Amino acid sequence: MTPPDPAAAAIALPAAPAERARPDMRLLGLLALGHLVIDANQGALTAMLPFLKGALGLSYAATGAIVLAGNITSSLIQPLFGYFADQTARRWILPVSVLLSSVGIAMTGLAPSYATILVLVMVTGLGVAAFHPEAYRTATAVAGARKATGVSVFSTGGNIGIALGPPLITGLVTGLGLLGTTWMLVPGLLVAGFFAAALPMLSAPSALKAQRAAAGQATNMVGAMALLVAVIAFRSWTQIGFSTFVPFYYLDVLHGDPRMVGTLLAIFLGAGVFGTLVAGPIADRIGVRQYVVGVFLITTPVAASVLFAPGPLFLVALGALGFVLVSTFTVSVVLAQAYLPRNPGMASGLIVGFATGAGGLGASALGWVADRWGLGSALWISALIPLVGFALALFLPEPRRAPQPHRAG
Repeated sequence: MTPPDPAAAAIALPAAPAERARPDMRLLGLLALGHLVIDANQGALTAMLPFLKGALGLSYAATGAIVLAGNITSSLIQPLFGYFADQTARRWILPVSVLLSSVGIAMTGLAPSYATILVLVMVTGLGVAAFHPEAYRTATAVAGARKATGVSVFSTGGNIGIALGPPLITGLVTGLGLLGTTWMLVPGLLVAGFFAAALPMLSAPSALKAQRAAAGQATNMVGAMALLVAVIAFRSWTQIGFSTFVPFYYLDVLHGDPRMVGTLLAIFLGAGVFGTLVAGPIADRIGVRQYVVGVFLITTPVAASVLFAPGPLFLVALGALGFVLVSTFTVSVVLAQAYLPRNPGMASGLIVGFATGAGGLGASALGWVADRWGLGSALWISALIPLVGFALALFLPEPRRAPQPHRAG
């Protein structure tokens, strides 16, 4: 039997003993902080939608188009930034992207028209798109042997940001009006300054050099990667569908308190923080592919429970769905980098960006469904979509594994 390509050891799991380096927690911590701000800006947009819809008299379809505009720039073009990240380190992108995303979301509340909102959302999206491939590639390189566990630490920063964004922007807008969004610029300026000051520390991590050296002779699994992109697109459709339309469902169908909108999304996305931390060690133990397949199997029953749950159980079910859905995110990035060991930046861009953005295209279609057949129909479609992802995930191959070194005697 032909042994797997040892060059894939830089990314593939499990790693050879030679790779058992401890993670660089200083670098992971800094990247996680930037991830927190970037994703807080991105997460704030969803909570702003009801306020923007009311202020400008938008339809559900027009509101979904705002999400689409953000996803096109923040997600669909990420592979391009990933390509550049694989060519050479451009760590100056990290502070610039944090600042750019913060400016875009901060100015949204000042927008005088629907067209201006779309432009500012796209500015925020460009910052998000530029940050993720470089940051994920770096985080994976310094994560040591337990890739899923290490990258889950970095990803937790983003998940905390996504969870904090909705209640933060809701509090600012309900307390100060739409002008309150300008306060989102403050954390962006601070963290961009931290990154700028730390650029010398980020200049040449040895793990990045080792990653590039190993990648030079590694073999990509292009077909497996294409299938994984399709699988994650369906997962993203469900996540974006629920995060976009659950606030409207809560207000228009359940007749809930508008002040709870941010809390709803914080519960949904905040539960994903714990899901991410739990997913890494489990995936390292049972295998990243097995974890992805298993989670897709249980997603639809959990999603359906949100639509059946009465009273306080609605919040419990929503948290459970966030825990399950978001937990697959980091594991998917690690699996993608195992499939494309020669291009880890491109791999993270395809998953964090393209696959997520392709799923986000469903937000516009779901808005059309909600306008014609009601919010319940849009959410039921979101709940059933993971079954398609599960069927596709069954055909995902195992990533190539590094062989154990021969020992004398």
